[in-house]
Amino acid sequence: MSELLATNTGAPPDWALRMRHVMAMMDEAIPAFQSRYCRADGTLIWRQEWPGMDGSDDGYESFHNWPLFYALGGAEDLFERSRFLWDAVTRQFAAYGQVWQEFDAYYDWMHHGESNLFLYYFGLCHPGHPVEKARALRFAKLYTEGTNWDATHKLIRSPITGSKGPRFENSWVDWETHREVLDNYPPPFDDIPGVPGPLANWSDDEVYGKILPLLNQRMMTGDVPLNLTATSLATHAFCYTGDESYKRWVCDYLEAWSERIARNGGLCPDNVDEHGVIGGRMEGKWWGGYYGWRWPHGVMSLLQPLVIAAMNAAMLTGDLSYLDIPRGQLDKMVELGREENGVLLIPHRHTDAGWTAYRPLAPEFALQLAYFSMEQRDFDRLTLFPERTTSWREVAPGRGKGDSIHIAPWHCYLQGDLPDYPTQILDAQFAEVTRRLAVMATDDGDPETWDVHHWQDINPVHTEALLQLACGGPQVIYHGGLLHTRLRYFDAGQKRPGLPQGVAALVSKLTAQSVTVTLVNTDPLHPRRVTLQAGQFGEHEFIGHGQRLTITLPPATQLTQTLEQKRFVHAPSYTQP
Repeated sequence: MSELLATNTGAPPDWALRMRHVMAMMDEAIPAFQSRYCRADGTLIWRQEWPGMDGSDDGYESFHNWPLFYALGGAEDLFERSRFLWDAVTRQFAAYGQVWQEFDAYYDWMHHGESNLFLYYFGLCHPGHPVEKARALRFAKLYTEGTNWDATHKLIRSPITGSKGPRFENSWVDWETHREVLDNYPPPFDDIPGVPGPLANWSDDEVYGKILPLLNQRMMTGDVPLNLTATSLATHAFCYTGDESYKRWVCDYLEAWSERIARNGGLCPDNVDEHGVIGGRMEGKWWGGYYGWRWPHGVMSLLQPLVIAAMNAAMLTGDLSYLDIPRGQLDKMVELGREENGVLLIPHRHTDAGWTAYRPLAPEFALQLAYFSMEQRDFDRLTLFPERTTSWREVAPGRGKGDSIHIAPWHCYLQGDLPDYPTQILDAQFAEVTRRLAVMATDDGDPETWDVHHWQDINPVHTEALLQLACGGPQVIYHGGLLHTRLRYFDAGQKRPGLPQGVAALVSKLTAQSVTVTLVNTDPLHPRRVTLQAGQFGEHEFIGHGQRLTITLPPATQLTQTLEQKRFVHAPSYTQP
C-alpha cells in the first residue's frame, strides 16, 4: 500500500473544527437518545399492540444511520450498539406481527427499502461478522431464489412480498394503521364508485370497503417498478461474497424492466401482470399500478427504483450504459415539462385523463446520475433546470426524512458557486442536531399516543454533511439505495472503519478522473494514520497507488492531494484493509 506524509503545519481550518465538533456531539447524543426511548432490552418504549402490516420499517428507521456513522468514524461501541438495537426492533415488531424470520412478513419495497438501509450499513462496519453475513445472504435469497421470484417471466410476483412470500390479497386489517396516512393521497383509481377524489378518505369504512377489493383485483398480482429496489439486497449479498449469481440476478431483473420500457414506447409502465403483460390486470393501461404513475406519489416511485437498480448494475459490472435506463425516463419527464416563472414544472402523475400534477422535479435524480457517471451529458441535463441558479443554492434548515435535502447546494459548491457551503452545511447540521436534542429534553408525552415515526423524527444522527464533504458523494437514495462515494476512510492506527479521532476531510473537487481532498489532523499532540479507499466498495482505483493508500498526519498538520482515479474497475466488496 502506498504511503504519503503530511508536512504542512498550522492552525486547522474552521470547517475541520466544526466537522469534529459535530461528530463529537452526535457521539454524546446517541446513548442519551437510546436511554430516553428504549427499554433495557433495546425495544422501543411504546404500545403493546400494533396491528396491520405497516410499521417495522419505522422502527428500523429510528436508528438506521447509526452503523453508517460508525463507518464514518463514530464511537467505537456504535457497531455493536446498532446490532443490539436492530435485534430489539426485530423482536418487537415480530411480536406485533409485522416481522417473521427476521424480515418483514409482507410489505412493499418502498418500505422494505427504508428498513434495509440499517442492514446494508452493517456490511460497511464489519464484513467478516458471521451473523450479519449469513442474514444478508438469507434475505437476498428470498428474492433471487424464493417464492417471491418468477424466474420464467423474470418478475417479482406481487408488489407486496416478504419472508412469507408474495401476498396476492390484502386483508381488512393489513392497512389498519396506515389508513389515516392515505387520507392525504388521491384514490388509487379514477373509477371507484362514490370516491371521485381529489383525495380518498380511507378512514371512512365505506370508502375503504370500496377501495380494498379493487386493490386486490388490479394491483396485487404481478410486478411493479418499485420492486427493482430489491436489487440493493442482492448487491449487498454480492459485496459480502462476490457470488456471480447475485450479479446475474440484478442485471437480468433490470434488463427485464428495460425490455418492458421498450415495449411501452420508451415510457416505463408501472404494472405488468403475472405473465409480464403490460396492463394485464389494468384493462391494458400502462399506468395505475401500485406505487405507480397515479398513486400514491407518482413520478418519484418510478425514478427512484430505476436509478437505484441502474447504479447497482453499473457498479457490479462496470458497464455504465445501464444508466441509460433511468436517463431515458428522466429525459421523457423533462420533455413533458414546461417552464413557468423561471422554474421547470414536470408532470408527477398520469391518470386516465393524461399527465397532471405539474410541479418542480426534485434535483436528486439528475444529480445522483451525474455524480455517479461523471459524464458531461448528465451535467448538461442540469442546465435544463432554470431554478438551479436560485433555489438550488439554498442551504435549508433541517434534514428531511432521507437526510438528503442539500444535494443541490453541494453540487453548486463543487461547481465553485457556493464557496462557503462546508461551513453552512456543518452549521445547519449542528443546528438540527441541537434542535432534536431540545425536543428530546422536553418530550414527556404518553408513548401510547406517539406516532410510529416518533423516534426517527428525533434521531440525533445526521450524516449528509459527512458523506458530501469527507467522502465526495451524495447521501443514499433513501428508499433502499446503496452508498456511492468517491472515497472511504479507515483508521490505520486503530484498525477500524472511519476517520481517525481528530481527523477531518474535505473533498473540494471531483472530475471523472480525479478527486481533490484535504485531510487535517486537528490534534496538536498525537499523530494519526488514515487509509483512503477508492470508492465506498473499493470499486475504483487510485492511479499509481491501487485501491488504497495511507497518509500519515503528524500533530497539527494537513495535506491537500489530487488523486487520479480509474473508476469502476474492481468488483465491489465489503473487504477492509
